[in-house]
Amino acid sequence: MTDRYVILDRDGTINVDSDTFIKSPDEWLPLPGSLEAIAELNRHGYKVVVISNQSGIARGLFDLAALEAMHDKLRRMLAEMGGRIEAIYFCPHGPEDHCTCRKPKPGLFEAFAQEKRIDLTNVYSVGDSYRDIEASLAAGAKPMLVKTGKGRQTIHNHPQLKLPIFDNLYDAATHIVSTS
Repeated sequence: MTDRYVILDRDGTINVDSDTFIKSPDEWLPLPGSLEAIAELNRHGYKVVVISNQSGIARGLFDLAALEAMHDKLRRMLAEMGGRIEAIYFCPHGPEDHCTCRKPKPGLFEAFAQEKRIDLTNVYSVGDSYRDIEASLAAGAKPMLVKTGKGRQTIHNHPQLKLPIFDNLYDAATHIVSTS
């Protein structure tokens, strides 16, 4: 059996988002039910990968050590619930850098697919922003939107969206495992 993956955005999907950026482990707080959702996906045989823009690095708001400390906190809290993150891919660039890895571009999705040797057409991708959806579609994955983080704003700004929309990551995870 081939590995089954789910791609998650980080800020606004797994943890509380902030317009002033999440800059430290103290500021990194999981959204209610998000860690349970990841553990539930794991229990049903899904490997979870995080793909996240982290332009706070390019903006000088935090460094790679602070980012790694946030990810260590995520992994530690998740392990306490029996869950795990397979890999974290992040773009450290700002919008003006015009890189290929910053969502809405699909560069990190493509890097993940190449590294794990998988076809993204059967991979769910859950995020809260329109750029998450755009990157997912550009990479050929199956986008889902959550109303947490920027999700409600995304729905308001793009009422034409034709994709599964859930209140939160836990509801999205419940749907994913019910279809497997």
